[in-house]
Amino acid sequence: METDRLYADPALVQFYDIENGWAQDLDYCRNLADGCSSVLDLGCGTGLFAATLAQRAACAVVGVDPAAAMLDVAAERAGGERVEWHLGDARSIRLDRRFDLVVLTGHAFQVFLTDEDRAAALRTIADHLKPEGRFVFDSRNPVGRPWMNWTPANSLRHIEHPALGRVRAWNDASHDPVTGVVTYGTHYKPMANDLLYSSQSKIAFASQEKLSAQIAAAGLVVRQWVGDWLGSPYCSTSPEIIAIGALPRPVAAG
Repeated sequence: METDRLYADPALVQFYDIENGWAQDLDYCRNLADGCSSVLDLGCGTGLFAATLAQRAACAVVGVDPAAAMLDVAAERAGGERVEWHLGDARSIRLDRRFDLVVLTGHAFQVFLTDEDRAAALRTIADHLKPEGRFVFDSRNPVGRPWMNWTPANSLRHIEHPALGRVRAWNDASHDPVTGVVTYGTHYKPMANDLLYSSQSKIAFASQEKLSAQIAAAGLVVRQWVGDWLGSPYCSTSPEIIAIGALPRPVAAG
């Protein structure tokens, strides 16, 4: 994968938490973590979920992300001192440990652009699950073609930055129908100066059918398909494809 400045450049990372604060996905995952003694957060970003979870005294939390700039923010969070942070790639990292819950959310799974990349990330999940552990990951449903709304006009918004003040933000996007890869730009323009912060990112939109086959090929079993972070059952028009699953249960001896 190419280095994505949206996550690797501190000048852009400074906007991440403003646009990606605590939301329904983190509430859902926090509920999944109830009763867990260990949680692995793959693609932990700036560590909001991991650090908040680590404040539970009985839960050991590990956060992994490929972007050092994101981990720098994570380590400074309240509760961040209780998290074991690792700079690493979800396709290849091996911690020689297994966890009660493996989380890969925030649409981080979509940065894996090829079947090979997705298969490698799923093998990482399988290799880090306890026999009775669970995993959860999400991907936007391509059926709704959400990238069609990622135009400058439709995505225009204003955010408040603690140092830069009011900032104008917008996106633009293009879709490759052959690969399913969307290339999108993210742009931040402070109102108080002439600076412009921009990045270009790539994400893939895989169908639920393809994800289901790849999960099975990785030796994992989906226990529940969810269509949004309110817990609605997945259907073909759901905005999200959320897989919650585990390792296969051992077959009882006859």
